[in-house]
Amino acid sequence: MKKVDEQDLSRIIEMAWEDRTPFEAIEREYGLSESEVIRLMRYNLKTNSFKLWRKRMAGRKTKHQQLRSPEIERAYCSRQYKYA
Repeated sequence: MKKVDEQDLSRIIEMAWEDRTPFEAIEREYGLSESEVIRLMRYNLKTNSFKLWRKRMAGRKTKHQQLRSPEIERAYCSRQYKYA
């Protein structure tokens, strides 16, 4: 697996938790495949947090670009990343 610095690690974990951010976006931005993201999450989250995340992601259509509705055009909520 590719080595990531602390700031990138934090952002990758955040993106992995976000419902609307597909694994493909993480791969485009950081070069990590879905299986590498899963491995990263396994090693960097507490056991129960990892299990909760896996349960939450299982079958979630928004986490895979090909399964998403064509109506979803962005990877994040419109209320996200609004800086005052």
